[in-house]
Amino acid sequence: MKDGVLKLPSFAKINWFLKVFGKREDGYHDICTAFQSISLRDTISFESSDDLVLACDDQRLPTDKNNLAIRAAEILRSSFGVNLGARITIEKRIPFPGGLGGGSSNAATVLLGLSVLWNLHPGFEELVSIAAKIGSDVPFFLYGGTALGSGRGTDIEPVRDLPQRLLLIAVPDIHVPTPEAYKSLGRTRLTSESAETNLIVCRELAERLISGSLPLENDFEPAVFRTAPEVLAAKDELISAGAEDALLSGSGASVFGIFDNDDRRQDAKQKLSSSGNLRVFAAETISRERFRQTMNPCGDLLPKRF
Repeated sequence: MKDGVLKLPSFAKINWFLKVFGKREDGYHDICTAFQSISLRDTISFESSDDLVLACDDQRLPTDKNNLAIRAAEILRSSFGVNLGARITIEKRIPFPGGLGGGSSNAATVLLGLSVLWNLHPGFEELVSIAAKIGSDVPFFLYGGTALGSGRGTDIEPVRDLPQRLLLIAVPDIHVPTPEAYKSLGRTRLTSESAETNLIVCRELAERLISGSLPLENDFEPAVFRTAPEVLAAKDELISAGAEDALLSGSGASVFGIFDNDDRRQDAKQKLSSSGNLRVFAAETISRERFRQTMNPCGDLLPKRF
């Protein structure tokens, strides 16, 4: 903390695979996924204040209760029975909405930052429980690195970090709302609803991931490509520009490509950027240890190992 201001990174994520199963009684879908932290990030500043105030350098982002960052702050206050204030400022760099988890990441970072600012000392499992009340992806952003997600996405199992991968993220100028993406799947597009079959599918994908293979699969791709051909075009452009493979992240509309060397990635970035119809970002995967180190002084809130 410098001059009374605490600054923390808020990292984006991609999904190495994402399988969508049947709808639950609570209205959510069961999923099976592999989350991966990446270096693309927002920066969030925290200062003491009498009131709870959110500001952002991107005017398109709401700064009221429609923002997960404010919801996180309010749920944290309620959980600890405090009525403290803070000024939270987001320097937005993660494209939104884009399937990169920017809002969920911001919410998790707010939980960590305000826990330090307000001197709350929550246990890690307590933070994870609070995060699950905010949104399905939020708990992952307290773990970082590589992790499996199941249930509605809130059940997190950290796994051994994969070797660093060089990424290029292409974002077409189109919004794919998450609820609409789920609706567009249709029951015939969902992975088998047999619990036993789903478990087998998840286990096979997880084993491939842990062994070092990348099982790049996303059940949203057919539906999103059908309704938003610009997203399919972005994937094709990444592969044509030299990516080893590419995949839709989350429910879109961002697509990430994997590159075997930085020269090829930079050439591809220049090529895709010049097309004028894509925003393009270079990023790398980050390990759980690097995630933990960059979250200082919140390190004491995060387990040293899982």
